[in-house]
Amino acid sequence: MWFWIWTALVVGTLVGAFFLGRRLWRQAVALGRELGRAGEAVAALSERIAELEAIAAREAPDTSATVFDGLEPARARRAALREAAAVRREARQERHRATVRGWRTYWT
Repeated sequence: MWFWIWTALVVGTLVGAFFLGRRLWRQAVALGRELGRAGEAVAALSERIAELEAIAAREAPDTSATVFDGLEPARARRAALREAAAVRREARQERHRATVRGWRTYWT
């Protein structure tokens, strides 16, 4: 009687080990595939990064010293920066006004 009990336990363990091993093997194969896809994605991203770095280097603004250029270019640059800041400030104030109008509908 004990022989059959132990035989059933051993066979059951071997069947369970087979299914567990098969599942682990399939997961390892799937992991390998995903790692391959991830490697391809990293390669594509590194190529894109290299392209963007080249574009950024090519289109970088001139930051050389402008001490001897005179005052007019500096004044023009400052005026352009002030104009851009005024446009951004007006857009920010308009967003704020719209938010205040929206909240007033809830609280009044």
